[in-house]
Amino acid sequence: QVQLVESGGGLVQAGGSLRLSCSASGSVNDIRLMGWYRQAPGKRREFVATISNGGDTSYEDFVKGRFSIFRDNTKNTVYLQMNDLKPEYTGVYYCNTNTIRFGTQAIYWGQGTQVTVSS
Repeated sequence: QVQLVESGGGLVQAGGSLRLSCSASGSVNDIRLMGWYRQAPGKRREFVATISNGGDTSYEDFVKGRFSIFRDNTKNTVYLQMNDLKPEYTGVYYCNTNTIRFGTQAIYWGQGTQVTVSS
């Protein structure tokens, strides 16, 4: 199993920046992909960004050019740098990882960290 702990959320004004962190522990050698998802109030959880073990990244169209995902494999940590924030980015941000162990895939989630962008 993999445990994920997020940090770095908070309240920021529109146009500001935040950096989220997600530290993984447990069976970290099984990790193949790490990412971030956002759940706005009253809405379903949606994809924000992912990064593979090889460093390949993917972003939601709405955040391209504003958000950057990167990871420090020595610390088993993935980061989400969020710049030029907008009120519509408000929500709970969840860290996510996909693992494969003996051919079996598993998905793990962190507890989430609140990001609130004021106008």
